[in-house]
Amino acid sequence: MRDFVQRVVETLSLDDNKDRVSLVQYSKDAAVQFYLNTYDTKGEVLDIVRGLRHRGGRPLNTGAALQYLRDNVFTASAGSRRLEGVPQVLILLSGGRSFDSVDAPASALKQLGVLIFAIGTRSSDSGELQKIAHDPRYALSVPEFTDLPTVQQQLQSSVEAVVIDVTPGRPTVIADRPGRDLVFLLDGSDATRNSFPAMRDFVQRVVETLSLDDNKDRVSLVQYSNDAAVQFYLNTYDTKGEVLDIVRGLRHRGGRPLNTGAALQYLRDNVFTASAGSRRLEGVPQVLILLSGGRSFDSVDGPASALKQLGVLIFAIGTRSSDSGELQKIAHDPRYALSVPEFTDLPTVQQQLQSSVETVVIDVTPGRPTVIADRQGRDLVFLLDGSDATRNSFPAMRDFVQRVVETLSLDDNKDRVSLVQYSKDAAVQFYLNTYDTKGEVLDIVRGLRHRGGRPLNTGAALQYLRDNVFTASAGSRRLEGVPQVLILLSGGRSFDSVDAPASALKQLGVLIFAIGTRSSDSGELQKIAHDPRYALSVPEFTDLPTVQQQLQSSVEAVVIDVTPGRPTVIGTDLVFLLDGSDATRNSFPAMRDFVQRVVETLSLDDNKDRVSLVQYSKDAAVQFYLNTYTTKGEVLDIVRGLRHRGGRPLNTGAALQYLRDNVFTLSAGSRRLQGVPQLLILLSGGRSFDSVDAPASALKRLGVLIFAIGTRSSDSRDLQKLAHDPRYAVSVPEFTDLSSVMSRVLSAVSMTPTISGKQDPQQSAAHI
Repeated sequence: MRDFVQRVVETLSLDDNKDRVSLVQYSKDAAVQFYLNTYDTKGEVLDIVRGLRHRGGRPLNTGAALQYLRDNVFTASAGSRRLEGVPQVLILLSGGRSFDSVDAPASALKQLGVLIFAIGTRSSDSGELQKIAHDPRYALSVPEFTDLPTVQQQLQSSVEAVVIDVTPGRPTVIADRPGRDLVFLLDGSDATRNSFPAMRDFVQRVVETLSLDDNKDRVSLVQYSNDAAVQFYLNTYDTKGEVLDIVRGLRHRGGRPLNTGAALQYLRDNVFTASAGSRRLEGVPQVLILLSGGRSFDSVDGPASALKQLGVLIFAIGTRSSDSGELQKIAHDPRYALSVPEFTDLPTVQQQLQSSVETVVIDVTPGRPTVIADRQGRDLVFLLDGSDATRNSFPAMRDFVQRVVETLSLDDNKDRVSLVQYSKDAAVQFYLNTYDTKGEVLDIVRGLRHRGGRPLNTGAALQYLRDNVFTASAGSRRLEGVPQVLILLSGGRSFDSVDAPASALKQLGVLIFAIGTRSSDSGELQKIAHDPRYALSVPEFTDLPTVQQQLQSSVEAVVIDVTPGRPTVIGTDLVFLLDGSDATRNSFPAMRDFVQRVVETLSLDDNKDRVSLVQYSKDAAVQFYLNTYTTKGEVLDIVRGLRHRGGRPLNTGAALQYLRDNVFTLSAGSRRLQGVPQLLILLSGGRSFDSVDAPASALKRLGVLIFAIGTRSSDSRDLQKLAHDPRYAVSVPEFTDLSSVMSRVLSAVSMTPTISGKQDPQQSAAHI
């Protein structure tokens, strides 16, 4: 067992703090050998592992050991970076059956987001290991632990497969299948009268697989022909029995013509809404299954796109009478446009559909684990400096492109690639949708010729990519949520400005990697790159092989699945919640000054940041929303004139709930669904008269990072419950002392990892 641990540790990246490792032995109880933050180097860890001694003891209490890990090891104080989004992995080696129950402790770890791999021997209880493991597939078995080398590769492959980095610096982990809101849209036109019973049976079989009774899943059904009619909304029925009763009694509606476009628009406006029971704003996956037996009489393009931009995953099933091209346009991905000869043949694709739904349903709720089947595809664009200065090094650039292309999955359309050369202006060699196979692309790349020209206008080239290459017509799948990646090779300094074009690409959600030589301007490359760390340099392009592995690792690390149609936005939505009760009357000017000083540090005039302010006592009152004012001057004018509200008692719980329902919302200016970090700074001068637990938890589930500041009159335990992390519960004697913690608060905000955003945590709030 010790040798096994040693071999695994040897594969980790400990010296650069990318990985951390802890080791615990247990029998009757658990004992930590070292925590995640005990040692900083691989050498130190290996020295301890090599000298590890067997602890002994009985009985074997695996349940107690798992609980111990939850309470003492997977914690911030022990070095866990769980709150920073770093994947938490547990590898359990257990050689016998536990004397205590493992159910609740294993479940508690999984709810924490820990991915558990359980390895046992013939003496172990295989059913118990499967309960413990993240997934029964990750419960492995060997005859004896001396046979561990036989499963080591399988284990490491499994770990690699389920730990997924979807946000720069914020790996996301797979956990249990999330709930979903599932809507059926059935063609009820005259043409489907005879096949309607088969459609109804299909819906019934799908509903039988859902988790409706515990509200994990919700379901709605709509029929359409000329127009759409809801049979029931997502929040109409609470139990599977009720839904199945309605489905079994469903009658064909009839009518003509078939207006699929209008029906899709109807769903967007009336069904995928909070009032109709959609939990989209809570991050619950939204799924639409369309059964359409003919060609639409109206256009489906705009309505289908609008649903995708809303984040709805669409599966389209048709018959031989349907328009396959139309179904592919509607579907989330052409692979999810299925076809049967007649709807009576639906059972033949039911399993395929359900597997596809499981594969693509993505839980985008901040702070909740994400489910992604295998590595998603990406749209990758190369922008090559083809100016006179790179004539001699162009063959090396071409070889570099060839080596990268060889690693891509082009033949199954998972990945797509485009190549553009530029000097004074840009010229496309091929678009993202020009070639379908790796062979075709490699043939073109091998024959690529240097273009020449001067001067080098990198800014114009970046703008060209934005307008002509990262577009749907050129094959970009950005609106379908496919990551957009740009690799720039630039051998000199640009003659035009790169600032605005690079920013425009980033706002579009493009992840930019910039590689230059000693002739390049390193500062310029850092401006262009998605993050300064992704601006790489080599002496000459002939040295590109030395950074190829680093580049590919970086691409893998930062490629993110943005909500369909939602580009990545850098900035912050910051809400102040101020205690305006009678008890804070004298200290209110100090609270107001504190807000003013924070606002002065924000970037409001360019809409990078947004700010809102709410006062509360017995209830909450908004002074201004996130989208009320667009300039720093306007906000500061309001803040300077802010008056104390007064009132009692102090209901902090109700105020937090109010923020969740009315302020951190799309209509109030929140950009949460665009990945913008959501921050709340609470100033509370007393103990709440109502419970804060559930409302604070609801905000955190929404992805809001809470910073709680109190006084000696506040309840410190309440503040710690409220805060994103106990470290972010700050206390001062009186609010007149706020200036003493200003730098600490701003520093804490700037260091806080992005929970709700789709961006590098270093950029999440650093500007605050």
